[in-house]
Amino acid sequence: MRKTALPLALLAGAVLVYFLVAGPTPDAPRGEAARRAPALAGPTLQGRTISLSGFAGKVVLVDFWATWCEPCQEELPGLVALRDRLAPRGFEILGVSMDEAGAQTVTKFTAKRPISYPVVLNGGERPPVGWTVPGLPTAYLIGRDGAVRKRWFGEKDMAELSREVEAALAEK
Repeated sequence: MRKTALPLALLAGAVLVYFLVAGPTPDAPRGEAARRAPALAGPTLQGRTISLSGFAGKVVLVDFWATWCEPCQEELPGLVALRDRLAPRGFEILGVSMDEAGAQTVTKFTAKRPISYPVVLNGGERPPVGWTVPGLPTAYLIGRDGAVRKRWFGEKDMAELSREVEAALAEK
């Protein structure tokens, strides 16, 4: 009996820690129960500082990515097209580069693959305070009210993303 008690206790503890660290479920609650997006700010490729709070009142996709991440690269054309199509309605994407090499690497990458939305240079793979980024790509959809509506760990289905953004834009 004692031989199984310790492994079960360790397993239960590991599961509890996982759920505490992971935060809300991928389908984050809506309305008053929704979790507000953590603060996020950083330097851009142009050397100025931008913040998520600067997009107040807009629907924002915070997209954590890196130049070396193949799924991230594959998503870029779809993200650029979605942003360009829905920007007039109040949608924006805030890219967060997790590249350790920083501005030089990202500038070289975007010269070949233009990105029409702002990119914050995070300066490494450690996520900004308050954000959970278990791998790349990771994205959070933030509603006009500043609450996290949904998050994606891994590649995003562009049709689903488009539906989620359209639904968020429809809410005033």
